[in-house]
Amino acid sequence: MANMERGIQIRIRLFGALFIAVFLLVGGRAYYLQVVQAPKLQERADQQRQRVIQLAPQRGSILDRNGDPLALSLDAESLFADPLLIKKPKEVAAKLARPLEMAKAELIKLLTKKKRFVWIKRKLDPEVGSRVRKLKLPGLQFVTEHKRFYPQASIGAHVIGFTGLDPKGLEGVELEYDQMLQGEPGRLFSQRDARGRGMATADQLVQGGDPGYNLQLTLDRSLQYIAEKELAKVVKERKAIGGTVVMMEPASGKILAMASQPDYNPNSPGNFRAGARRNRAVCDMYEPGSTFKPFLLAGILEEGLVRLNQKTDCENGRYEVGGKTIRDHKGYRKLTLEEMLKYSSNIGFAKLGKVLERERFYSYITDFGFNAVTGLDLPGEARGMLRPPSRWFEIDLAAISFGQGLSVTPIQIATAMSVIANGGLLMEPYLVERITDAEGHTVQHLLPQVRHRVISERTAETVRDMMVSVTEPGGTGTRAALTGYRVAGKTGTAQKVDTVTGGYSPDKRVSSFIGFVPADLPALVISVTVDEPEGKAYGGLVAAPVFARIAEQSLSHLNILPKGSFASLTVETAVMEPLPDLAPLLPDDESTVGLRMPDLRGMSYRQVLLTMQQKHLNLKLSGSGQVVEQSPSPGAKIRYGKEAWARLGARKVI
Repeated sequence: MANMERGIQIRIRLFGALFIAVFLLVGGRAYYLQVVQAPKLQERADQQRQRVIQLAPQRGSILDRNGDPLALSLDAESLFADPLLIKKPKEVAAKLARPLEMAKAELIKLLTKKKRFVWIKRKLDPEVGSRVRKLKLPGLQFVTEHKRFYPQASIGAHVIGFTGLDPKGLEGVELEYDQMLQGEPGRLFSQRDARGRGMATADQLVQGGDPGYNLQLTLDRSLQYIAEKELAKVVKERKAIGGTVVMMEPASGKILAMASQPDYNPNSPGNFRAGARRNRAVCDMYEPGSTFKPFLLAGILEEGLVRLNQKTDCENGRYEVGGKTIRDHKGYRKLTLEEMLKYSSNIGFAKLGKVLERERFYSYITDFGFNAVTGLDLPGEARGMLRPPSRWFEIDLAAISFGQGLSVTPIQIATAMSVIANGGLLMEPYLVERITDAEGHTVQHLLPQVRHRVISERTAETVRDMMVSVTEPGGTGTRAALTGYRVAGKTGTAQKVDTVTGGYSPDKRVSSFIGFVPADLPALVISVTVDEPEGKAYGGLVAAPVFARIAEQSLSHLNILPKGSFASLTVETAVMEPLPDLAPLLPDDESTVGLRMPDLRGMSYRQVLLTMQQKHLNLKLSGSGQVVEQSPSPGAKIRYGKEAWARLGARKVI
């Protein structure tokens, strides 16, 4: 009996211990789920009953160098629906088809889906959204997204690019800086039903994203307009298939304008052919023709192989090289280096190429930046084509000497010409100068970058002076001349390769002109190419006048006065301006206009322009960065007949 009672007690204790163990296990598990795992489980529960829909992010703005907007993100309404709340989809589709400009069949397909959330149309125009709202149709709702808008339309389109619906950058700066511009997308949270289907309810939760960074370009909207207007004019008049203009600041490498024809409107890129959206200034390669001659001339002078007054026999217009005949447009006898450039003698330059020889010539070509990408911050840049010197035959050396047998891009030749304009330095061209956040704080400030020295300042100055002769009477580029300015430049007329025969086309040409102004203190390098113009295709007839028109308007916009022009330095009061013919007779203290030179030192280009506007001055400006030198000195009187100017230099790295 005692043994039975002991056994019962043991079983009771065992069951009690087991119960306590199970209780502790269940309690511990409950604590683990309710406390330790609670956040994760709550997140999974939210995911099961919510559907997250990404909205288009707010991309950062793109501005020109003066702060004028080139690309903006504006609020736009997007329309979505809950098909299960729409009882008569055919009637709803019929009412929506006209304002949305969508096919009725397409709308019926969307409105009859077995889902509780479908996009109908995104980023509607305000008028369209208003018309749809007035219909008061059940099951339809709006959510605010962001739509890309280009307020300048086609101006700068090839540089800026455009975006898709996402919106992701598809061309130009929009593509190159897509990650910085993109921003964080907003999110639309919708509830799910018991079967996991999204419900487009009235209490949608929209969570805003973060806007992207803003870009300030080196591009000047006004200069861009001038370049595009004049390029479009010559392409139309000459019935050409296309053309380009590149405008650079040679001291810094800043791209001030970059135009291509044909053009397009980035607000509706789908309405234009893919060829119209191509940035020809960066992507297209062509044989430069005679515009390549200054670079060979620079190599010859740098090496000291030919004296300035030394004459070369140009064979009266015909010269045999490697079994081929090289011709000049006119029979010349003996010419100096300057005369060969002025009259653009192919024979003379073929002989100079032979003097420099293959390896050294190739070295100078690559030092000037050819046969390599320039590093410009745009996608799709071509590197040009040039065979290694080991594969040059005698005729190849001669042809390359006058710009045939190699391919370059417009941005390459503008960058190379900046070397001659700025005193011998190869600058890296760039488009984006400053990156800021949504509050306007600077995230990154891009500064001019010197890649290397190509030629000495003395050589660059000598070539500059020789290039001025091209635009003087007797030269091939007289139509590029400007009254009051010394213009340095070079014409080019190159045959195009026939893709069918593999040889040069008998009638297809690329007309070009490359130059800089003012030649004494270059502020602008301008390259003009016109592809397959009809009629006489000489660069001096087709491209040079375009250069002149662009340069004249651009210099006026930049307030760079012709040499010897002083009228705009006076206050806007005729009484205070002495007569030009009497000024030399007046004493020093009377031959002034009563104005004193402000202290411009350390000011930026924009600050100088504001000061000029406030004080009614119109000074000659050159360079970029901050003012490092000025004349007259601060506080001195601005005297009649004396030039007033300010020179800007590269900013210090910050």
